[in-house]
Amino acid sequence: MNASPITGGCQCGAVRYRCDDLGRATICHCRMCQKAFGSFYGPLVTAKGLVWTRGAPKHFASSNKVQRGFCAECGTPLTYDYGGEPEIAIGTLDDPELAAPVLQLNLADKLSFVDGLGDLPVREWEQDSPQAVFMSG
Repeated sequence: MNASPITGGCQCGAVRYRCDDLGRATICHCRMCQKAFGSFYGPLVTAKGLVWTRGAPKHFASSNKVQRGFCAECGTPLTYDYGGEPEIAIGTLDDPELAAPVLQLNLADKLSFVDGLGDLPVREWEQDSPQAVFMSG
């Protein structure tokens, strides 16, 4: 059990949560997670004692067994629920470093270029770029 509550929420702040502890963190490569996250994979971690502290996610059934929660205001993917303990999107944690993935799932759907992402050239964020003003506003 963690000494202090773990917190997080969506990008716009309409939905916030806290939980007592985190369980196993995973990366899921299935097509449903790719589509739900709009990304190459779905990073998820089990949230023990999850409580919504501001707002609540809207849900949709991504299959006949899975409910996915998201912010109705900004669209941030928040939860994955297969009927057991809910999982939260790692990127929604205020400190995502708390949930380093320990397992990959559904490798059959893994995109071929994912393993090479670390070899791509790097461009540092420019704080005074026009995007910085747009993103802060």
